[in-house]
Amino acid sequence: MNARNLWLGIACGAAAGAVWGTVFLAPNFTRDFTPFQLAVARYVTYGLISALLIAPRWRAIVATLGLREWRALAWMSFVGNIVYFFLLGTGVQRGGVAMTSVVIGFLPVTVTVITSFDKGAIPLRKLVPSLVLGTIGSICVSIEAPPSVTGDEGTRLVGVAAAVGALCCWTAFAVANTRWLARVQHISGHDWNLLGGVVTGSLALLCVAPAFLFSDAAHHTDDWMRFIATAAGIALAASIIGNMFWNMASRYLPSTLVGQMILFETLFALLYGFLWERRFPTLLESAAIALLVTSVILCVGAHRPAPVHPETA
Repeated sequence: MNARNLWLGIACGAAAGAVWGTVFLAPNFTRDFTPFQLAVARYVTYGLISALLIAPRWRAIVATLGLREWRALAWMSFVGNIVYFFLLGTGVQRGGVAMTSVVIGFLPVTVTVITSFDKGAIPLRKLVPSLVLGTIGSICVSIEAPPSVTGDEGTRLVGVAAAVGALCCWTAFAVANTRWLARVQHISGHDWNLLGGVVTGSLALLCVAPAFLFSDAAHHTDDWMRFIATAAGIALAASIIGNMFWNMASRYLPSTLVGQMILFETLFALLYGFLWERRFPTLLESAAIALLVTSVILCVGAHRPAPVHPETA
């Protein structure tokens, strides 16, 4: 890995985090709808947009794929998209933006620890300072996280459980996606994302009936318009643009550094949460943000290529 790829990968990881951070606010715009309905609407739209964008290259790309690739895309699409976003939305609605973003903030730790066992990866001992600071930062925010948005302890526990489930889902997706991108070098990261979008959209179509037809809730036209706009917005921004940047980062950076890039999602989610709540971060939250940023800097330093001295060359 050269210095150019390092900084390009970091820029792509930061861009992905900036876009992904918006999904933590989406459930707040659609509280009259269930997280399952929002997830289904988002991914049906994601599938439609992906199909339109990949249509000119569809036959050429499909000809290079085998059964293993399609099975991997189906599994990652279901676990990393539909199930993950349903659990994320449940966590936000039941436990709040801050709590959910904190739990998801442990993604860099889980992904980095798992990928540190890959062949050629940076030894885990070199990443310990970064992981420790990132963990402390997430704990600091959790201390400041407000109680359940409804004030009910049982509801808060459901939110926490959903957030932990989302953490597990996205950890599995991030690790699998990085490994598959290394295997399908003949497919661009953008087209790999669009293929995942087509598969995700197909799976989401199967969920339309149970999500909407059996719901007793009545919604006004304004509610539907806001719901459709939110679903389409996060489908385009997070699933198309955000995933494109993430796949680019996954190819530029080693897997142990890619995991740390997820901290940008936490940082931007916190920023958007503060803007949503119209407040400044507390002293503890400010310290947490500083710790998270320092964590990323230390991880980048551990992966920075060693300078080549003339006599060595």
